[in-house]
Amino acid sequence: MIRIWAKIYKDDRIAKQLTYEKEGSFSYADFFGYLAEICDGLDIPTPVLLKTHLFNFAKFRHTVFRPRDFVESVSFEKLVLEAL
Repeated sequence: MIRIWAKIYKDDRIAKQLTYEKEGSFSYADFFGYLAEICDGLDIPTPVLLKTHLFNFAKFRHTVFRPRDFVESVSFEKLVLEAL
C-alpha cells in the first residue's frame, strides 16, 4: 500500500493536509500520477516534478515543493510530501 502525507505550509504552520493512500506497490515511474492526485485532493495546481524532488523522496522519504516549482502562482510557502 502507498501512503503519502501531504502538507501545505502557510506562515510556518500546516494550513492544509491530506493522507494519500493507494493500493499496490510504490513506483517512482508513477510518482507524477501520485502527485497529481494529491494536488487534486488539496485543490492546488500540480507543480513541476524535477529529478531532485524524486531523489530527495527516495533518499530522505520526503520532498519539498516551493512556489517557484509551480507554473501558476500559489499562496503558500511550501508543499511537503512525506512517505508514511
